[in-house]
Amino acid sequence: MSYGLTLRRGGAYNRLVEPDWTDPLDTSYSKARGARWNAAGTFGVLHLNANERVARIQVEHKLVGRPYAVEDLDPAEQHDLVSVTVPSSARLDCVTDNGLKAVELPASYPLDRRGRRVGHDLCQPVGQRAFDARRSGIACRCAATGARPDDEELALFETHTGTVRATSRVGFADWFLAH
Repeated sequence: MSYGLTLRRGGAYNRLVEPDWTDPLDTSYSKARGARWNAAGTFGVLHLNANERVARIQVEHKLVGRPYAVEDLDPAEQHDLVSVTVPSSARLDCVTDNGLKAVELPASYPLDRRGRRVGHDLCQPVGQRAFDARRSGIACRCAATGARPDDEELALFETHTGTVRATSRVGFADWFLAH
């Protein structure tokens, strides 16, 4: 079964995790709550950032519209950064214009043609079809506020996370505030 175009992705990535998470590669939270590429209760997704810049954008994105900024937060309660190694494999292409067109998302993704953010309601069916087609995950443009067109994320499906390895974990004060 085939679905969409693919890009080969793997190597060094990172993941934002809550300080109290003992297993930084656990996908149960995304399975229970749902996220961009999966509806609640369907399957788990391991969300990874291509680099530290994307991780920083993700942290700042979570604060958009809030009456406080990063410097107002208790660093001990903020995201640790876990470095991971991901085996190289073909991933569903939600990075290139042609890849997005193949899955019926706008080439302007993560924004629609009117400049509004593409919602989870349009992305979750793409994720479900990719999961059903036994894809390992989705290489995608970062959808966080402030991301550049070349900022990428990797969404790995729970069925393909067994070979992902965490290599280090750094507390928020040491990775985010120290730079």
